[in-house]
Amino acid sequence: LSRAGRPRGGAAIRCLWTCWTCQEGRLVYANQGKVSDYEHLNRTMDLRGTIAIVRYGGAGRGAKAINAAPFGVVGVLVYTEPYDMNDGLMNDNNETYPCSWYLPPSGVERGSYTSDFGDPLTPYLAAKKDTYRIPETDINGVPPIPIQPIGFEDAQILICGLGGTAAPADWQGSFPCIYNLGGPGFTSTSRFNNGEVKLDVYNSGKLRDSANVMGVIWGSVEPDRYVIYGNHRDSWVHGAIDPSSGTAVMLEISRILGQKVKAGTWRPRRTIIFGSWGAEEFGLIGSAEYAEEYISKLSQRTVAYINVDISVFANATLRASASPIAENVIFTASKQVKAAGSNTVSVYDNWIKYFNKTSPTYGLIPDVGYLTGAGSDYAPFIHYLGISSMDISYTYDRSKTRARIYPAYHTAYDTFDYASRFIDPGFTSHQTVARTAGNVLLRLADSFLLPFNCSDYAESLEGYLSAAVENFEEHLKANSISIEPLKEAVKSFRNAATNLDSVIRSSDLVNETPLKARRINDQLMLLDRAFVDPLAFPNKYAFRHVIWASRSSGVATFPGLADAVEKALATGLKEDWNQAHRHLSIVTQAISGAAHTLAEAHATQ
Repeated sequence: LSRAGRPRGGAAIRCLWTCWTCQEGRLVYANQGKVSDYEHLNRTMDLRGTIAIVRYGGAGRGAKAINAAPFGVVGVLVYTEPYDMNDGLMNDNNETYPCSWYLPPSGVERGSYTSDFGDPLTPYLAAKKDTYRIPETDINGVPPIPIQPIGFEDAQILICGLGGTAAPADWQGSFPCIYNLGGPGFTSTSRFNNGEVKLDVYNSGKLRDSANVMGVIWGSVEPDRYVIYGNHRDSWVHGAIDPSSGTAVMLEISRILGQKVKAGTWRPRRTIIFGSWGAEEFGLIGSAEYAEEYISKLSQRTVAYINVDISVFANATLRASASPIAENVIFTASKQVKAAGSNTVSVYDNWIKYFNKTSPTYGLIPDVGYLTGAGSDYAPFIHYLGISSMDISYTYDRSKTRARIYPAYHTAYDTFDYASRFIDPGFTSHQTVARTAGNVLLRLADSFLLPFNCSDYAESLEGYLSAAVENFEEHLKANSISIEPLKEAVKSFRNAATNLDSVIRSSDLVNETPLKARRINDQLMLLDRAFVDPLAFPNKYAFRHVIWASRSSGVATFPGLADAVEKALATGLKEDWNQAHRHLSIVTQAISGAAHTLAEAHATQ
């Protein structure tokens, strides 16, 4: 397959942070490229010198190759499985785009194959002209073997020709054949017979300038407090949805607010900063370098970061992920905006029909996700700086499709025609996102008291604590590690949050000294910063938030604790249980410290 990476009649399909190289080997099918998938194969065959073909999902793009290398795999092909993305539909004549929103067989999902974000040559330093750059050999988070995406029309030919035993049932897909593991290699009846796959990747590394485009509306009362609204500008191929749907929303909001400022009819209380980030698809480089360059100022002055990247995945309902302290402002805004295509139903009421959860405090409410990964430009703000952040979009009805994202994502088919016909006909959902995100922006910029609720944070910590107790307490006890200090820390946080809420309700802040409102606002603004520990995750670049850092564990709880306990359970080693104890102490201290910052907000009057 020497043409891997070159579509019929087209230019080379590039992916980022994979090496220029040529590898050749027998093919094996490794499902999603998780460590457990390679372990499964390694039990029955020698993977050294093989090339693995894997499907998207289950593990990050770069991780699929990083996971493969220790087993001796020399290259990886990755494809979009039609079962996962197209609900099994594959016919290019009447089932896929331009007949529907489903990905055509020739569609190739590109992407960045690094596990870290920011410029890898300048870790923790802004990538400017004269900045020190580390040797390329010292770059972390980049796959040590080549990895190349292909379309599922090519993947079908390869997978359906594989020999060996049948793959497990949950590894099967929609191709009209049994997915075999490979022997390794092809069957004798395959047209490739006992041939090998040759993987040529033609990437090269060059230094290129990339610019962020910034816009500022200075605040009239608190110009030293910033509300930042951002989206990236670069795209894979046409990028009508990713990122141009978000760019359209940001430009419309900035146009309307700019008109009001120019007319002299309005100026926000706090400063609004718009950021059009460059080089996001290379690994969040624009936003990460901005965060690194202005770390001191942003850490001290930023109220919140609003991210609207792909503003419209589809046109069914709002979707949001956020720091828990920001849930309240998103709910309030969504109650004031009508849902796309409706004159009577609010965004909130429509949202709760599609994504909901039962809150111990409020009952049934929309389910707001947590920002636990690094999927867009919120990552440098929440994970590195500890700035309360949110990501807002419109999406599809998950009960009607298995698609993990809109099917043309990161392909050449992400066009204006695709967006206008299948994603958001009439662009009503774009308007709804603009009104909702704009409402949130204005509330954060103009409210006398910040519309944050620290008790909502307490509820999220209590949920994480319950999961930790249920899944890990007995294992920790068996190794003489007590989880009681963590319970006490969460309890103290709840008490501090409740007391602060009481102070806010009982205060007449408009008529009291402005310093009291400023003091409380600072406590709310800086709450997420209290969870930042630069030493907590030495092996996770730029992840410093001990509550929302990424995790490999499937247990929705404190990430450092979950990953450490699961590793200790797998190895049984004393040093790994010591690490579990360490992470328990880290998160306990962070929560206790955050509780103290809230308590100080209502000191003696």
